[in-house]
Amino acid sequence: MPRKHLIYQDNFNTLLNSDNCWLLLKLMGLLIFINVTASCPLNCYCHNKTGLVQCHFQSLQEVPEDIPHWVQNLSLTGSNITVLRASFFRRNGTNLSNLTTLILTNNNIQVIESKAFLQLPSLTTLDLSYNALSSISNITFAGLSQLQVLKLNHALREPALIHVLNSQWAESLRSLSTLELTGNELPTLPRTVLDIEGLQTIHIGNNSIKRIDEETISELKEKKVQVYLSPNPIVCDCKIRVMLLWIKNTSQTLDAHSLECYAPPNLNGTLVTTLRSDNLKCINEDLETASYVFFGIVLALIGVIFLMVLYLNRRGIKRWLNNFREACRDQMEGYHYRYEQDSDPRRSNASTGI
Repeated sequence: MPRKHLIYQDNFNTLLNSDNCWLLLKLMGLLIFINVTASCPLNCYCHNKTGLVQCHFQSLQEVPEDIPHWVQNLSLTGSNITVLRASFFRRNGTNLSNLTTLILTNNNIQVIESKAFLQLPSLTTLDLSYNALSSISNITFAGLSQLQVLKLNHALREPALIHVLNSQWAESLRSLSTLELTGNELPTLPRTVLDIEGLQTIHIGNNSIKRIDEETISELKEKKVQVYLSPNPIVCDCKIRVMLLWIKNTSQTLDAHSLECYAPPNLNGTLVTTLRSDNLKCINEDLETASYVFFGIVLALIGVIFLMVLYLNRRGIKRWLNNFREACRDQMEGYHYRYEQDSDPRRSNASTGI
């Protein structure tokens, strides 16, 4: 073997056996890291190992196009994405089929197009809280068959507030187990959300709910849905009796211990769970109801007595009616006789000759 070749081989072996080998490995790792981070959107944080991508307060107008395909947890907050378009999650051939958590809070989202999330089949958590949603399509959530958690806290505005709660979204969210609707000024618990088959927990605190009606309570019992209800301006009057019994005799209201009365003024701040029937002061209402019932009974008795009087005096009434009829007949015959006398021409001529 030539001497020159032996020298090159010795140098190569020395390189492999020295610390320079670690430098080579570090260089390769750096190249891999650069390759991974190159696909990360500008000014965003990406962590390939955990599948996390965060873009916070970047004043974005839309969802970035260069989101890496390996993302599992995507968080876009503090931007100005007024319209969430259906094309945002399927541009440039990007496949986000691994995405399981999507956080879009505080982005001033006002409109969500139809089937906006159709390209996210693995999504299990969607957070749209703290937006200003005024337009949501009936099929906005189409394709989210795996979605388990949907958060719409402080997010709904008119007319979307009414539209979304009466839309067909229950059909698209069959796997949904948790729904959060806090801070939306809801006047009552929307019964339409109870059409979601798998719903287990609903958060409706910080709304304008005064009470939950008996029909809704019956449906909650039937479907065994747990409710977070506090805080709300609960009116502790006689109409709350059914709701009070439900709260005290069930574990469905998970925050019942903190639920307080808002009205009447003498019960403001009182814990609902400490109320008794005496506190509700239903005596006046009961008396008022009883007075109406008594008044109706009295009127019915008067009517019965009047009919009995008519029945007992039926012969006298019949005789009086016959006499009245005869008197009317005599009177009419008298008028008829006078008319015939006045219309006779011979009597008229005799009167003229005189």
